[in-house]
Amino acid sequence: MARPREFDEQDVVARATHLFWRRGYNATSVRDLGAELALKQSSLYRTFTDKHTLFLRTLDHYRATESAQAEEQLNIPGPSLEVLRGWLVWMISHDAGRGCFVVNTAAELGTTDPEVRQRTEAAFEVTRETLASLLRRGIRDGDLPATLDVDAAMELLFTTVLGLRVRERAGHDPQRLATAIDFTIRTLATSAS
Repeated sequence: MARPREFDEQDVVARATHLFWRRGYNATSVRDLGAELALKQSSLYRTFTDKHTLFLRTLDHYRATESAQAEEQLNIPGPSLEVLRGWLVWMISHDAGRGCFVVNTAAELGTTDPEVRQRTEAAFEVTRETLASLLRRGIRDGDLPATLDVDAAMELLFTTVLGLRVRERAGHDPQRLATAIDFTIRTLATSAS
């Protein structure tokens, strides 16, 4: 008869998320996971099969929690440019120094892992769609020029977001990042195609 689990699987996934987020996939060994999670390797393998499967679970967990917070920030009521600026500033100060787990993972594993790539691209697409929706709202509400090319502006913002996340992870001065944010907002406010 199998022994019942002596740990909460969701709690383990949440804690493993923070370890992978902090160290990355390749720098985190099964031994590191066991030590961080206070679990024997046999328990990890029995529950999650292998490190890769646990890593995929942590990406899913992150997307369901942290990414949802970002989407929530972009959907709050108010003038679209204020909402956008608030989210960008929140993004570089929230969990400062860790960057975004999805961006970190995409940079580390790139196109070498199809399952990881599927998850990172899905997360990126949610961000793109949310940004495009906010831009359309800004046009509708008169915050942005009616002639704004939403697709081009969304791609520029998305690229800016990724750059901000990488720079934040690299420990760049938050004030310099805020300067880039403010310039982006001013550029959007005055742009026209």
